[in-house]
Amino acid sequence: MTTGTTETAGTAGAAGAAGAAGAAGTTRPAGAAETAQTTPPTTGTSEARGSRGQRAGSGSGRLRRTLLASVVAAAVALPVSAAASPDVPAPAATTFAEGTGAPARYAANRAAIAEAARMAEDAGRTGRAGRLRAMEAAGTAQFLAFDGGGKGRAVEVFGDLESADRVTVLVPGSDTTLDTYQRFRAGAVALQQRLQAEHPRSAVVAWLGYDTPGTISTTVLTADRAEQAAAELGPFLHRLRDLAAPGARLSLLCHSYGSVVCARTATGSTVSDMVFYGSPGTASGSADELATGARVWAGRGSGDWIAKVPHVRLGGIGLGADPVDPAFGARAFAAGTAGHSDYLKPGTESLDSLAAIVLGTTSDPEAPRA
Repeated sequence: MTTGTTETAGTAGAAGAAGAAGAAGTTRPAGAAETAQTTPPTTGTSEARGSRGQRAGSGSGRLRRTLLASVVAAAVALPVSAAASPDVPAPAATTFAEGTGAPARYAANRAAIAEAARMAEDAGRTGRAGRLRAMEAAGTAQFLAFDGGGKGRAVEVFGDLESADRVTVLVPGSDTTLDTYQRFRAGAVALQQRLQAEHPRSAVVAWLGYDTPGTISTTVLTADRAEQAAAELGPFLHRLRDLAAPGARLSLLCHSYGSVVCARTATGSTVSDMVFYGSPGTASGSADELATGARVWAGRGSGDWIAKVPHVRLGGIGLGADPVDPAFGARAFAAGTAGHSDYLKPGTESLDSLAAIVLGTTSDPEAPRA
């Protein structure tokens, strides 16, 4: 996407090898739980009864394999993008003492980005160097965190965080790296402009604070990477409240695989609203299972291919229930005709809906009951 939130390809892609394994039922992705098991013969006096038991077990195993294969096949059939980030030299990430204010963090991280760009240029990685210079924005960017190693991590603020009483954190999905960062940033900018037009004391935080899974990988089919990210996101949200205006209302907007990250994050009363959009599932069975006191929202545009991803979860593979299904228990919001990467595109119904949730100006429908 050019103006959307995260990946053009989206979250649910997986390796073709995993699809072959799921279809054949002979192997499984590394680290994944076995999804088909051999059923032991049924004991008893009747040979026919034992045979029936074996056939039933075989049928059950075939069903599991078929479901897993359908998850992978549906994902692989979708368009994909974003190559692996190059391995380039970078300075060590800057660490800050507890209580360091936002301006000091911004200045230190701008210097770190400039140094990372220089090192990338010296290493012949001109593409990465150019992208880093764009991130640094000629000395005006506001980064709370930056790490140029590997795929990279970055946490950027749009707006005046210290005076903001409406703060939104965007959590991206798969294949969001320093090399694809500009499309993530574009969505954050569009949301900030939309919010400030109605409420000047708004700030948006683009949180690329985890190693996102690759679209073409088995990692994107499990919650493992999300669990690791949640351990980073939870503490960050608590610290963020200390950097914003006293009593600021904090919202968490979670795109694609980012919805899995948010669903695994224990936010307690820190967050007012948690919003899933373009979600393939959250690895949770319902909104009631989430460790949050926030209102939980879910929406999907009519042009979003993620709707075709099967909502199954077997042996840790798959991301489970569909958040836009009323049975999940989330509040629904109108997403219009948004495609997977278009939810934060200027002028869209989805952007208007997300802004209204953040600002608290929605009609606040009650969550449906299963």
